[in-house]
Amino acid sequence: MSDRPVVPEKIVVCPQCKGDSIYAPRNPYRPFCSERCKNLDLGAWASESFRVPAPEQFADDAGSPTLQ
Repeated sequence: MSDRPVVPEKIVVCPQCKGDSIYAPRNPYRPFCSERCKNLDLGAWASESFRVPAPEQFADDAGSPTLQ
């Protein structure tokens, strides 16, 4: 008998292809369904197709403190 707790498997939507993906330790690509989907997502981040929004910066820095 094993001391490891049994982790239930969940079926989730693959963020890349929108297909079914097994979200469990036996799926090394989770939350993706395959290595292909994982690499496509990584490539989109690397090429800056996906971006995290940054705070808006203004050309006029009159209100900004000066660095000394």
